[in-house]
Amino acid sequence: MHAPLNSPYRQLRGGDGRREANTSAVLRTVLDHGPVARRRIAALTGLSPAAVSRQVVDLAGLGLVRERPELVAAAGVGRPQVPVDIDCGRVAVAGVHIGVPGATLSLIDLRGRVLAREDVSGREPGPAGILGRVTSRLPAFLAAHRGGLTIAGVGAVLGGRVDPERGIAVRHEPLGWYEVPLRDVLERVTGLPVYVDNHARALAQSEILFGHPDAQHSIVAVFVGHVVDAALGSGGRVHLGPRAATSDVAHQPVPGSRAKCGCGRTGCFEAVVSDTVLFAEAAERGIIAEPDRALLCEAVAAGHPGADRLVRHRARLIGRAVALLADLVNPDVVVVHETFSGAHPRYLDAIREEAVVRSHLCDDPERIVAPGTGERALDVAAGTAVLANIYADPLRTVAFDQSPGV
Repeated sequence: MHAPLNSPYRQLRGGDGRREANTSAVLRTVLDHGPVARRRIAALTGLSPAAVSRQVVDLAGLGLVRERPELVAAAGVGRPQVPVDIDCGRVAVAGVHIGVPGATLSLIDLRGRVLAREDVSGREPGPAGILGRVTSRLPAFLAAHRGGLTIAGVGAVLGGRVDPERGIAVRHEPLGWYEVPLRDVLERVTGLPVYVDNHARALAQSEILFGHPDAQHSIVAVFVGHVVDAALGSGGRVHLGPRAATSDVAHQPVPGSRAKCGCGRTGCFEAVVSDTVLFAEAAERGIIAEPDRALLCEAVAAGHPGADRLVRHRARLIGRAVALLADLVNPDVVVVHETFSGAHPRYLDAIREEAVVRSHLCDDPERIVAPGTGERALDVAAGTAVLANIYADPLRTVAFDQSPGV
């Protein structure tokens, strides 16, 4: 059993959890401020210099941090303070993002940077097709790209309802996935610990670790793709609701819409803004030859006026949902993952404009952002399913033989 993303330290190990909490605090401080001297770490964490030194020794032994003596000034008074930094040369994590109709495999370093990635595409229905391609490629992908790195685990994320504690994809309707034991399947083929989560929760967590600084205070993450999801975070932790559900914005009503939804109702947000709907409408209007992401992306990049109107209209609808979430939660940051607003700032501006006009609390458009991890945000989110556990409890998550391998 691997601890889910949101497990508190005291449930992870025996004792009072102070050692684990202190080690996590030091590692997070090095992530946020490194390269950083031990004295500065002590000031930032409130730990004694001796305690910081003990934690640094433990973390260095796990391959998570290293000293940077080359950064010490050549001349100076007193004993030099050797900075400590995240060690990105010894440990990495693998990521699997499962979408529609394919998946991506990635190798991610401890700072959330993509070292390698591979698309695993295909259109076979049901869990067997896409999962079969992932399981057949993942071991070879890791063998080809890991070099001398130790792989600490595999993060696997997808939309819909996902139970991280059981490692199961509970329901992903566009894929036809129900109660798929994703963790068990991937552990069998890799021999590595596997952490499974919903991609909106993982996006929120990756923004907390590697993105907008204010995300550590509070964040709403909104994902709009073939499925629509949202997740909430506060105090550096992502909320896991009862029955492992994310925040359900997919079935919020859109005034005036009679679009049929898979849930049996009409006018649901997902039935109006999903990629499935967007690509189909673009094909029906003759903007693209068939419902296809790449074709619509090409049309938008080429300045096709019909494509622009269609995508801009969706952006405004997303802005309305963002306004609602901003008023309900009032987060420091709303991160929106949506294909076109990430690639073309004018659509992010359209989301912001609509949200600010309709929100009673969000009067600063700069609080609405694209993922700080950029165009590879979903790859990083997949890896973050592991990285979040490393930064929350490094002693437990990376307590294994450090010889390179998969």
